Amino acid sequence: MPRTTWRKSSFSADVHQNCVELAAAPNGILLRESDEPAIVIRTTTAALGVFIRAVKSGRLDHTL
Repeated sequence: MPRTTWRKSSFSADVHQNCVELAAAPNGILLRESDEPAIVIRTTTAALGVFIRAVKSGRLDHTL
């Protein structure tokens, strides 16, 4: 079984374990929170791109 290499944003501080980590997988992208590493979400690169563009443009309502 290949080893998963997790990456986090360079904007994340090392003092607190509260960042989102990403890893490339053969069948998509894996996401997890560093404070809950056992919970992993799998998505596609296309779906992740749509989500990131929506966040950057302010189209998501953060109060939900």
